[in-house]
Amino acid sequence: MQQNLATLTVHAGEARRKPYGALTTPIVQTSTYTFADTAEVQDFVARKDAGLPKLREEYGRYGNPTQEAVEEKLAALEGGQRALLFASGMNAITSALLAFLKAGDHLVLIEGCYRRTREFADDYLSRWGVTVSWTPIDDFAALEAALRPNTRAIFAETPTNPYLRVMDLARLADIARSRGILTLIDSTFATPINLRPLEYGLDLVIHSATKYLGGHNDLLAGVVVGRAALLEPLAAARAVLGGVLNPLDAYLLLRGLKTLALRVQRQNETGARVAAFLAEHPAVERVFYPGLPTHPDHAIAARQMCGYGGVVSFQVQGDLEQTGAFMDRLQLPYIGPTLGGVESIAQQQALFVSGDPEKRREAGLSDNLVRYALGIEDVGDIIADLEQALGGVQ
Repeated sequence: MQQNLATLTVHAGEARRKPYGALTTPIVQTSTYTFADTAEVQDFVARKDAGLPKLREEYGRYGNPTQEAVEEKLAALEGGQRALLFASGMNAITSALLAFLKAGDHLVLIEGCYRRTREFADDYLSRWGVTVSWTPIDDFAALEAALRPNTRAIFAETPTNPYLRVMDLARLADIARSRGILTLIDSTFATPINLRPLEYGLDLVIHSATKYLGGHNDLLAGVVVGRAALLEPLAAARAVLGGVLNPLDAYLLLRGLKTLALRVQRQNETGARVAAFLAEHPAVERVFYPGLPTHPDHAIAARQMCGYGGVVSFQVQGDLEQTGAFMDRLQLPYIGPTLGGVESIAQQQALFVSGDPEKRREAGLSDNLVRYALGIEDVGDIIADLEQALGGVQ
């Protein structure tokens, strides 16, 4: 029976009958798995040498039952054949790029990617002989012009942080597929509830599972989802590089995923209402939200996404100090650098990037930009709090 996403978040990837008759998948908190005798070791090695599916685990860096239940659930949610968990979102990104790129390769990054992804590409991949080009998210002519005979991969993010730009994934996939170029998409802001990039022909989907997938701001994790054969070299790289997710965080992620559909639906609804409120407020200069007709990528988002997400970015009237004063008047959200959890979190993003005004400008961040990552609180309370805080903007 084909199940919808809300049902898959609860049941996919988990055995119907679990150890000890438990309802929840247990935490297998071990680094090592033992063998009963030499014959069992020989059978294990023979199956591995023959490329047969493993029947048991050997060592924590190579697999864990709790982790694998989460991987199967995430593969089902994204419509992929396999998923691989990592110790963080950045570990998923860096491991994937290291696994699929080598000296002499060329990588195209779409502008708007997470700044640490950009930093890894510019400061680390270049050390190892990988060249990197950047192209705008909405200029496909520039993208095609940037491609070279040695272009191995295109890495994009949608929606982007903090301006929530949305890339046309079908066009990206068409361009890359015709040239045999690997496509990787960071879909953290969308979640599989709002967007499933594999359905548009992309090769690999990456999430910082720390955010919406975990949903409770209590774990670090990353995931890569795609075709099973394509993920084989990445699985081998993970075993060597060692960026595995620990069993406790895997369990916390499994628990968080069970409410993903409910949480994202609530955050979608709240995001739409908050964006509409801010768009009409005289103390707000501009709102960035794909659900608004004024957003440059609204038409793409409306065609491609099932919901517009729970992050709203906006510019308030004023400078760095006045925006900071607005932030301090907010009573409901915490101030911090993350998103996607049940608690609302806001940040004056420029301050988290650099204290140097020039570096903030280079990063494309205005001093009066606020990114508000909405939680699951009552939307009326969120808007009332924004109203009182904006009331003090001069």
